[in-house]
Amino acid sequence: MIAFARNWIESVIWSDTLRRYGLPGRIVMGVLRNAYAVLRDIVSGQLTLRAMSLVYTTLLSIVPLIAFSFSVLKGLGVDKLLEERLYTILEPLGSKGADITDQVMQVVHSVNGSVLGGIGLTFFIYTAITMVQKIEEAFNYVWYVSKPRNFAKRMTEYMLVLLIGPLVVALALGAIASLGNESIVRWFTQNSVLGPLFAATSKLTPYILITGMFSFLYWFMPNTKVNLRSALVGGLAGGIMWATLSIVVAAFLAGSARTQAVYASFAIAITTLLWLYLNWLILLIGAQIAFYFQNPAYLKMGRREPRLSNAMRERIALNVMFLVGREFRKPVLGVNLDSLSRALRIPSIALVPITSGLEAAGILTTNEREELLPGREMARISLEDILDVVREGGETGSHQVPRWDEPIETLGTNIDVAVSNTMSKKTLSDLLDEADQ
Repeated sequence: MIAFARNWIESVIWSDTLRRYGLPGRIVMGVLRNAYAVLRDIVSGQLTLRAMSLVYTTLLSIVPLIAFSFSVLKGLGVDKLLEERLYTILEPLGSKGADITDQVMQVVHSVNGSVLGGIGLTFFIYTAITMVQKIEEAFNYVWYVSKPRNFAKRMTEYMLVLLIGPLVVALALGAIASLGNESIVRWFTQNSVLGPLFAATSKLTPYILITGMFSFLYWFMPNTKVNLRSALVGGLAGGIMWATLSIVVAAFLAGSARTQAVYASFAIAITTLLWLYLNWLILLIGAQIAFYFQNPAYLKMGRREPRLSNAMRERIALNVMFLVGREFRKPVLGVNLDSLSRALRIPSIALVPITSGLEAAGILTTNEREELLPGREMARISLEDILDVVREGGETGSHQVPRWDEPIETLGTNIDVAVSNTMSKKTLSDLLDEADQ
């Protein structure tokens, strides 16, 4: 019965049955497909595991991150505004949220460079950077990015987030504070047209900020190009889920007297861990929705790696080097995994083993901008060398050398000779010359 129900649900979701009902049917079909794909990814366990990992990293780095932000914001005189907003973040936890924020702020205010010493200060900076790195790794997983930013680019962008982030927060808090000006509020509330709109948006401000923050993370953190529209869709979905979760958690804690009676003084720690876990899980779910919105071809396949035939892998290797060589001769925009994926209409996850093999063979290389370039002079890259990477590379081997029967050995040798003759000692440079004629 379970298998029958699953097959029926999948047939409804992935067929075009709902398209018959016009625009409403297409909208429902899109929502169902995305919901099914996200639930499938959650059940697989990877999103939940990464959310748990981020909870641990948060506990380790929350004080360094806030201390770093306060050190920047103190110079702008808006550190008190940030402190007030920290209380609203944990507001769904009720009185426990205020207690947790008080304890965190007490530790933050006691942080002093002279007290920490060189080793302690280095550890604080390291944990703050590690937090950003863990977020990037989680988003890279969601976006099928196998290679992180190089070290120099990673450190530059991490420090940019840690330095510019507090400034952006300061500007946002300043805008919110300006709304508290009595004359401005009086003018808005007394206006017959803008009054109701102002009353509604003032209550939605925290959720709008969360949605904006989620959208920025989805756009900036993955080591790939994310469309702004996809980031906004993911941010909106994440913001709605976060707002809903806040209401549910607040209602749950309102009647959690039994939980406090069972766990006693541990209740506040358990509640905090659960709250952090759900927040990180929502952040990753929003990233997954943004990914599927930008790459609907992955909805049905999910994280299953595409299986390619040997013939397909050979053609991919040759085509990759052809595109890289053509770009090297006549530079335009550069070639990377994303552009190759779009040009060949093949998921980047299927290209990585091939490009990695080409790099290991010295046929392909990557510059500091993570663009792909020929690994050596193209007149010295034979097409046979390219094919050898996918025809012979990747073998794990065994403890004994395989022993082929004589007819099979002869046939295999003839195939190798035929491939070599077909290549006719042709190089990548020769192939490009023929294409230009």
